[in-house]
Amino acid sequence: MTSDFSQYTLGYDIPALPGMRVEEVQTPALIVDLDAFEHNLLKMRDEIARYGVRHRAHCKMHKSADIARLQMEQGNACGVCCQKVSEAEALARAGIKDILVSNEVCDHYKIDRLAQLPKLGARVLVCTDNLANIGDLSRAAVRHGTELEVLVELECGGGRCGVADSVAVLELATAVIAAPKLRFAGIQSYQGAAQHAYDYADRKALMDTAITITKEAVDLLAEDQIPCDIVGGAGTGTYPFEAASGVFNELQCGSYLFMDADYRKVKDKEGQQLPSFDNALFVLTSIMSTDIDGQAVCDAGLKAHSTDSGLPTVFERPDLQALVFSDEHGVLKDAQNTLSINERVKLVPGHCDPTCNLHDWYVGVRDGVVETLWPVTARGKFY
Repeated sequence: MTSDFSQYTLGYDIPALPGMRVEEVQTPALIVDLDAFEHNLLKMRDEIARYGVRHRAHCKMHKSADIARLQMEQGNACGVCCQKVSEAEALARAGIKDILVSNEVCDHYKIDRLAQLPKLGARVLVCTDNLANIGDLSRAAVRHGTELEVLVELECGGGRCGVADSVAVLELATAVIAAPKLRFAGIQSYQGAAQHAYDYADRKALMDTAITITKEAVDLLAEDQIPCDIVGGAGTGTYPFEAASGVFNELQCGSYLFMDADYRKVKDKEGQQLPSFDNALFVLTSIMSTDIDGQAVCDAGLKAHSTDSGLPTVFERPDLQALVFSDEHGVLKDAQNTLSINERVKLVPGHCDPTCNLHDWYVGVRDGVVETLWPVTARGKFY
């Protein structure tokens, strides 16, 4: 049946309007299954409450102020994380009031911008692993008459940022406490390498080490009577370990809200897929060619989703398989030639974070109908 689009006025940069059927959404588009999204949101809220810890939702995944507000208002998140100053600026301007830049900020221009963010009414926190950086942060905060809260980052096995041991944590914490217009807020201890350790035993071994290292730092601070308000870290792949540790009190999960194909490979203790969260994010794509027997070509290529964590999977279609993607095309194996021209297919991206950064809009769908649109507020904000 041919749709009558006369009732809609679509701008060139808007893929859909509320009231449209999914079959009418302009593709490729980033769609959110609102039922699955809400299930994930409330599931994490209940998980966090069960463990008695806080959740600081990581917004580098979705980069949306609308979603961040839902995580705080309905998901009981105490605040949000982001990774870059420009990302924090976009969220603060949109009204988000408690923001941790869970990363080091070393460039003087970026530090100056960071120090101005509290003027927007936001609590602003940042990580450090460098003594000289503490002085730079302090001078910028003094210059603008603001206060920055600082977490000392501990390298707990991820092999990325952070000081090497608890003694270095104490040294930097002491420097933060002495620095004008800075407040020591605690420790950042994130084991990124463990998030996608698919085997449970491997993941547990990595986390046992991370928790031990983190506890040593917390205990050393306590010996010097330095309070540690935040002991933060954790992600979707490891949060039960941190939450049950008695060491961490603030978790930074992000991907749980959407899930992606790579997180579906992470196994629980019984060797099953992590059961708690549903796929809620999809790249909706249209079939544009079926001329070659046994395959179909869709309009979602590399510019529509990231393949750094592998090719997407086709949602609820085990008979279809992603084969190869180029800039504007995706080739799907369709051995039985079931797909037809303009048919819509939902792809589960391999990695949700960089995929979201490629799009301007989320199209929220419920029962096959567009219910809402959310802008990707901080799209392209990676500086």
